[in-house]
Amino acid sequence: MIIIVAIAAAVVIALFFFILMRSGPTATGEPTLQGAIRPGSAEFEASKAKIFLDPPEATEAKRPLGDTVMTLTTTVHNLHGKTLNGLEIRAAVVDHQDQPVKQRTVVVIPTRQPELAPNKTMRVNVLLEGMKDTDDRANIKMEVTGFKFKE
Repeated sequence: MIIIVAIAAAVVIALFFFILMRSGPTATGEPTLQGAIRPGSAEFEASKAKIFLDPPEATEAKRPLGDTVMTLTTTVHNLHGKTLNGLEIRAAVVDHQDQPVKQRTVVVIPTRQPELAPNKTMRVNVLLEGMKDTDDRANIKMEVTGFKFKE
């Protein structure tokens, strides 16, 4: 009798875990870098050639739950004469029409390291989860979407 109850409890726990994992992240939005210099501003356009990313590389893995996760990796270069104390990057997997299949925006400075000094580099990894085998994954992209300079 105890074995039957234990098996039933294990099945219920496994189903609960499976449902939680399939529902994905429950965050209401992606973090943004407050007060950042953004695309379209004169300062962003003047600085974008000095704060740039190497072409991204990707690795992918199949999870036991059936979805595919991809890790996009790049190197950030700060060739500006100022120290960066804020950096926001968008990573995306796009289809053949250049539309995002999955995308994620992350704040890498100050979240992953406090700042990036002039003439220094930093590796950045972004995990994109929840893709299906049927998704049209034609290309990967990473871009700077905002930055702040140390005063």
